[in-house]
Amino acid sequence: MKNKKPVFFIVLIIALLMTYSAIFGVSIPIGSSNFTIPGAPEMRYGIDIRGGVDAVFEPTGIDRKATAAELESARSIIETRLDQQNILDRDVTIDKENGSIIVRFPWKADEKDFNPEDAMAELGETAQLTFKDAEGNVLLEGSHVSKSQPERNTQTNQYVVGLQFDDEGTKLFSDATKEHIGEVINIYMDDTLIQSATVTEHIPGGKAQISGMPNYETAKDISDKINSGSLPFSMITKNHSTISPSLGSGAMDVMVDAGMIAFGIICVLLILYYRLPGVVACISLLIQISGQILALSGPQITLTLTGIAGVILSIGMGVDANVIISERISEEIKSGKSVRSAITSGFKGAFSSVFDGNITVLIVGVILMLFGSGSLLSFAYSLLTGIFFNFVAGITASRLMIRSLSEFKALSKPAFYTCRSRRVTL
Repeated sequence: MKNKKPVFFIVLIIALLMTYSAIFGVSIPIGSSNFTIPGAPEMRYGIDIRGGVDAVFEPTGIDRKATAAELESARSIIETRLDQQNILDRDVTIDKENGSIIVRFPWKADEKDFNPEDAMAELGETAQLTFKDAEGNVLLEGSHVSKSQPERNTQTNQYVVGLQFDDEGTKLFSDATKEHIGEVINIYMDDTLIQSATVTEHIPGGKAQISGMPNYETAKDISDKINSGSLPFSMITKNHSTISPSLGSGAMDVMVDAGMIAFGIICVLLILYYRLPGVVACISLLIQISGQILALSGPQITLTLTGIAGVILSIGMGVDANVIISERISEEIKSGKSVRSAITSGFKGAFSSVFDGNITVLIVGVILMLFGSGSLLSFAYSLLTGIFFNFVAGITASRLMIRSLSEFKALSKPAFYTCRSRRVTL
């Protein structure tokens, strides 16, 4: 049989590295740049925890009052931009009476001076995007662009900006490219030229590429501007203000302290009652918690109070999974099986119970991700990442560690794997 003794120490080292990264973050120099994994201090927190910005946007450049449909379109576009930035804790509402849009969203993770004007730059350009010919005639508007993204042309191996138009935009762009072959089409953000492209052929399919990008950063910058320029009209900020955290400035410190104390108590109880499987359970919980923190801080997913509830719920499910596994191993040993056989049978018997409990929550999380918005997405994301790491840590890592420990002669005694006997007094 292959020696599995080192596996426990490998998993333990991984757990400690993940924990360190989750607490302090990691920055690794690679060439001229750094590969950075942000930790908990760089996590983006919701308005309820850290506060944010309250801004009022009003249409400009039109000599009439914006219609309800136009305001709804602008609201939807602003929400899409916030979703693309993983800003899930936001409130975008329409003030029909004044013809404005009110946007509330949290500060960035690295925000220090809490300047609302700098923070609002995250929303992207609030100007109107237009495609014009050389004479300045508008061929189509940015609202007809359904998607824009940086791509690499497989033939030239150069970066380009890929464009995809909606049905109306496909027809307009087809007509424009048919009539202007060999000519230049300019892309404007209001009166500012952001890109020019020469039409080389008729493009009827609704997909196009803008070539001539020197690097990925340039392609992404232009792509972001095109994506953010799909508003039905230009908008300006009339007034803005800062929002204080609804839970108070010290709420996060209190929650962190409470979480550490609770985790410590849970670990003590698991170790006292389940002995060696309890030690393994604590390490697997450490992997699960640090993994969830990294999954939130890495892509800068906004962590709200509901998101914290998702983290707590998934941790509870992780504890439950480890308890079920430890109980099954103990029962198998008490039935007369050897330690190694009991470990195999215990994990096999516990898997169905753990799987059933997680799969039902997984379905709920997926539904919330598909149909939810705002802070519900924060809850759903926290829940789904928790379920993922519950399977990785609670089942896979736990099984590897406990099998590895059973290889040691000193730790192969059944007493290390059976829970303490329960005494019932009548």
